[in-house]
Amino acid sequence: MNRFNSLTEWLTWQESLHPLPIDLGLERVKRVFETLFPSYEKQKPPTITVAGTNGKGSTVAYLEQFYFASGHKVGAYTSPHILRYNERIKINGKPVSDETICAAFEQIDLARGDTSLSYFEFSTLAALLIFLQANVAVQILEVGLGGRLDAVNIVDTDMAIVTSIAIDHVEFLGQTREEIGLEKAGIFRPNTPAIIGDLKPPASLLKHAIEQNTLLLRLGETFFYTKHDKTWSWQGLAQTISDLPPPALKGNHQYRNASAAILATQCLANRLPVSETSLKMGLKNVKLAGRFQLIEGKNPVLLDVGHNPQAVQTLVDYLHENFPDRRIHAIFSMMKDKDIVSVLTLMKPVVSDWFFAPLPQNLRAVTEPAIREMFELCQISAVHLGFSGFAHAFAAAKNHTQVGDLILVFGSFFLVSDCCVNLKIGEIKNGS
Repeated sequence: MNRFNSLTEWLTWQESLHPLPIDLGLERVKRVFETLFPSYEKQKPPTITVAGTNGKGSTVAYLEQFYFASGHKVGAYTSPHILRYNERIKINGKPVSDETICAAFEQIDLARGDTSLSYFEFSTLAALLIFLQANVAVQILEVGLGGRLDAVNIVDTDMAIVTSIAIDHVEFLGQTREEIGLEKAGIFRPNTPAIIGDLKPPASLLKHAIEQNTLLLRLGETFFYTKHDKTWSWQGLAQTISDLPPPALKGNHQYRNASAAILATQCLANRLPVSETSLKMGLKNVKLAGRFQLIEGKNPVLLDVGHNPQAVQTLVDYLHENFPDRRIHAIFSMMKDKDIVSVLTLMKPVVSDWFFAPLPQNLRAVTEPAIREMFELCQISAVHLGFSGFAHAFAAAKNHTQVGDLILVFGSFFLVSDCCVNLKIGEIKNGS
């Protein structure tokens, strides 16, 4: 007898099952994992684990495309989602069905006994179960938060990637890059490649990699990329791959993410061959919602989920390069635990006026009184408040635009999700 008949019912129940929405630690989830998978190491597919502050989703998307283009059946687990929960668990670029997820939840529920699991822990176990049952050739797992104590880390990875390290989630990971870097290094395993895409990684991360006896592979030291006029080249492992097309995902930082993903495929090439042709196809075909996603029109709309200073500095650089001398109207919201003042300070020189879109259903979201104080602190005066939500703020922003102006929606996955729902922007799928 199934506990629930719909995915919505399962997810609503999971949100209330565990007392904390974020509860880092592996003891509970590992107990259920070992019940579900008594001989997982003998069964598990080759596994790539991706951690980092920014760039995780992009790196997973490149890997998905590279392996799919090579004919390998690939499973990808990411979070959070933008439109549908199913986006978190994909096979060959397609979100799996409600029925498949519900069946996995039923198995997990039976295996857990009286062990309480968080929403994220349920989803992680479901992804591992679905990928195993689907007999994927490779699984790519994105760390949700940190690394060492994240539920994804119950799996011993065959390839660890750390994309970038910045200050975020300080209440869980620490106040400094050194503390945060050590948490992310928790995904490293002995005698296993550890790919570092951060050009200036914290010393703590490098020290831990050495102590773990990993094969340490650093961007700028072990592997490199060189941009040319219309192409770029990659160098690493005593080989060069030339005439690569620019990544379809926009921004100069995508060369770093793509380079780390290429290196991962080359390190696993004996088990999962990927041709240069497949790499080029993957770079051309990769898609990812909410990362410099441009909706063309009389007044184009740019969506970006960047929500910490490092990500927002990358957004500022992108706007300077691609939308110089354009009036930019920002529809903005963030979670209250983020460094909002630093984000506003970075964006202040490029934004003409601001439209604060509250997220009233999200208890973690910053409130209008709080954001008003932050705007005043940053001496930003062109601010529009008093909206009921995204649709109201978007309508007001459109009324302030002239032909050629850009509407920018940024600051939170939840805000970008509201935007996609209201503007009827569909799911972006990698693969078939």
